[in-house]
Amino acid sequence: MKLLASLFFLGLLAGCQRNPAPKPVAEYQMRGEVVGLDPAGQLATIKHDKIEGWMDAMTMEYPIKDKQEFSKLKVSGKFQAKILVQGTDYWISTVSPDQGK
Repeated sequence: MKLLASLFFLGLLAGCQRNPAPKPVAEYQMRGEVVGLDPAGQLATIKHDKIEGWMDAMTMEYPIKDKQEFSKLKVSGKFQAKILVQGTDYWISTVSPDQGK
């Protein structure tokens, strides 16, 4: 019984990590068009092309953490940006006008 209790306790200790290592941030390129903006939530609904290595073309909502980057987006505006992905979190970064390649 003591052995079982000791193993249980060791299992609990192994599961408790004080400073887990942050997940790496992956970076992808996006080209799209702004369908809608939610300034209160700093969210943009984007119709985008395929994001190579991450997602097929679709329309969905994306958060933009940086207020300056959010201010660069206009409804019906076409743009290029980076998508940063960390674990299950993702957001738009580094927005610039689409040069129409």
